[in-house]
Amino acid sequence: MIPRALIVLVLLASTALAASRTRSAEVAVAREDLAQLPYAIDGWRGVDMEPLSDDILAQVGVDDYASRQYLRADGAAAVNVYVGYYASQRQGDTIHSPLNCLPGAGWQPIETSRQTITAGDTRVDVNRYVISRGISRQVVLYWYQGRGRVVASEYAHKAWLMVDAARLGRTNGGLVRLIVPVTTTVDAATEQVTTFATALVPHLRKYLP
Repeated sequence: MIPRALIVLVLLASTALAASRTRSAEVAVAREDLAQLPYAIDGWRGVDMEPLSDDILAQVGVDDYASRQYLRADGAAAVNVYVGYYASQRQGDTIHSPLNCLPGAGWQPIETSRQTITAGDTRVDVNRYVISRGISRQVVLYWYQGRGRVVASEYAHKAWLMVDAARLGRTNGGLVRLIVPVTTTVDAATEQVTTFATALVPHLRKYLP
């Protein structure tokens, strides 16, 4: 059964979509470039990954991004971090769900759930996936962030996009995706990526306003 809150949100989004057609200009918002995302985060040290190719940048339509691996001195498996920011999603450059990209690279989801990340007074719900390719497994956390909220649901993300286009004149937003390989157990990998997510969340607001 579809949650009542989601039905209400969809109805609001439909109304907002009609209203948004009268407002075409994107309201500018101040933010910091993702290149300024700290390389040192609570015991992890970040290393830049290979830049995305021009072809991939054209496909995803991202305006700013950070792609790094964060490692700890204790030798724990590296956390792969991707944060992508879209200044506007009005002209078709919308955020691509990792669920559309991972299968193309040969990774298949074998377990899905939601979990809550608690960072101080901030509590956010995120998606958690266990994916596999051959004998390899990874734990993925991802969520959508921008315009003052964090959203896990794909449907809620799209609905709020339409609501905020009409209400705020803004469609900016971002995707945060964290991946860690399973080297011992899924629970251990989940604990590691959750610990990193907890440290990362307080830093993101200035980059994904």
